[in-house]
Amino acid sequence: MGVAFSFRVAPVEETLSEVLGRAVKIVQAKGMAGGDSNKALDLTLDDGTHIFMKANKRENAPFFAAESEGLAAIARTGAIATPRILGRTQDGEPGGYACLLLEFVTAKERIARYFETFACQLAAMHRAETAAFVPGGGYGFWQDNYIGAGPQCNTPHKSWITFFRDCRLAPQIEAAAGCFSTAEKKKAIGLLDHIGDILVEPERPSLLHGDLWAGNVITGNDGKAWLIDPAVYVGHAEADLAMTELFGGFPPRFYHAYEEAAPLQPGYERRRDMYHLYHLLNHLNLFGRSYLPAVQRILEEYS
Repeated sequence: MGVAFSFRVAPVEETLSEVLGRAVKIVQAKGMAGGDSNKALDLTLDDGTHIFMKANKRENAPFFAAESEGLAAIARTGAIATPRILGRTQDGEPGGYACLLLEFVTAKERIARYFETFACQLAAMHRAETAAFVPGGGYGFWQDNYIGAGPQCNTPHKSWITFFRDCRLAPQIEAAAGCFSTAEKKKAIGLLDHIGDILVEPERPSLLHGDLWAGNVITGNDGKAWLIDPAVYVGHAEADLAMTELFGGFPPRFYHAYEEAAPLQPGYERRRDMYHLYHLLNHLNLFGRSYLPAVQRILEEYS
C-alpha cells in the first residue's frame, strides 16, 4: 500500500471540519500505491470515515485547482460520476504542501453490463450542454489546465479544427522541435497547414474528459465506471474515443454500445491517429524519445 507520509495535519483537519460541519481529527494517514506524480493517502478520521488525499509541493497547487475544476465540470453534466470534491488546502509553513481532498472510493464488484453502461454514460456526457464551459461558446474551456504534467491551452475558438491546430498540436510540435530532423519539422508544419483536410467539425461541441485512458477510469462506490484525473475541455467527442484506443483500450462491447448511443461521423478511423499524435507528442515532451518512433510514424502517415 505504499509508505506512510508524514505531514502537518492541521490544515487538512480545518478544511474537513468546515466541509463536514463538525470537528474532525485524522487518526491515521496511510500511503497508497498508484501515485506517480503526487503522494496518494488514505486518511482515516476519528469516526472511521476514509478520505482520499492527493498531496504535492505547495507550488503545485495549480494542478489541484485545475483537477478540481475538471471534476466539477464533469459532475455538472449529471451524466457520469466522479469522486466528490471535499476541498483543497495548503500548508503555509516552510516546506509545506498543497493537497486535494476527495471522496474515498472502495473497490466494488462491477455491475452487469459495466462497459455498456459506461459507454452510454460517456455518450450522455458528450451530449451535455457546453455553453457554460466556454466563454462565448465554441471550443476550449474557461481556463487553461494540464495534460498530465504538461500545460494545456484552452483559448476559446469557434472552430474545432483551428482549436485543435492552435491549442493542441502546434504547442506540442513546437516543444518537440529539438527531437525532429529537418525533414520531420517540415512534415509537422505541413500537417498544421493542411489539418483541415483531415479533421472535420463536429455535429455539436462536447465536454471531454481529455485524458481518457483506462487508468483514469475506476470502478466507483456504486459498481459503475467513474472518471478521475481529467484534462477537460470542450471539443469533438471522437477525441475522447481516440484516446481510449491509444493505450490498451476497452472491450469491443464498449465501442459498440457507444456507437449505438452516439454514432460517429464517417471517416473516424482516418482521423484517429491525429488525436493520438497530440498525446504522443505530449508523452515525447514529458518522458523522452522512446515516444519519437510513434510520432514519426503518424507524421509519415499524414505526409
